[in-house]
Amino acid sequence: MDVTVQDVIRSLEEPAGVLESTVDKIICGRSHGLVQGIAVSFSATYEALNRAAELGANLFITHEGLFYSHHEGAHEMLKSDPVYQAKQALIEARHLTVYRFHDYPHRYTPDEITLGLIEAIGYDRYAIRHLSSASIIHLPSGQTVRQITEHLKAKLQLSHVRVIGNMDMICDRIGITVGYRGGGPHLIPMYENEQLQLIIAGEGPEWETPEYIRDASALGGSKSLILTGHAASEEPGMRRAADRIRQQFPNVPVHFIPVAPIFQVV
Repeated sequence: MDVTVQDVIRSLEEPAGVLESTVDKIICGRSHGLVQGIAVSFSATYEALNRAAELGANLFITHEGLFYSHHEGAHEMLKSDPVYQAKQALIEARHLTVYRFHDYPHRYTPDEITLGLIEAIGYDRYAIRHLSSASIIHLPSGQTVRQITEHLKAKLQLSHVRVIGNMDMICDRIGITVGYRGGGPHLIPMYENEQLQLIIAGEGPEWETPEYIRDASALGGSKSLILTGHAASEEPGMRRAADRIRQQFPNVPVHFIPVAPIFQVV
């Protein structure tokens, strides 16, 4: 049975219902084309797009934007930029359809991207509550921030994470959130409302939650924060999405394409 691009998109969007406002859409390509293979990735990098084509995929599903902005309209200013032109030329030459899958997975219940991270680090059995933009974990035996940090690095294959707070503090109630949800308005109330000692997040403004943790530590408070980085926190969720697609369309080749860490730490 033939599978169209729209068939795949419909299956991905259906669990979240209709979103009135979303960045999710086909950025390049056609909705009615037949799918020969699917590539799923956190980011539609030039290398990832090229790899997808080499694998025979003609539908590329990306979590983040294609042209360096959350809102695709911003790429209009790049029309004469050689990097933009090369990427656009690759997509056209390889006949790729690129679909942005960002808002819908975050609206699943529970959040598909957060759940992917929780499963990747083996904390799914400790989840006691899923909020719309975070999950609450209870570690029965408790662990130090240092132990949790090393656990995260091993499970996510990270060379480093960033930590604010007391590394030797023992934690048993942890909040987990992903992506750019590390800002103060989101995280700071969560510490008190959920009685958390630690939050694991992707990233956020350095002058908000990290400074709150600095002051809390100076006052003798028991609060810490681990920042994994944006991609590290969300890539497991896109791997989970690839597994979902594979189950729903077993006759279509589905490839998950990981993206190498973007920064060098020197």
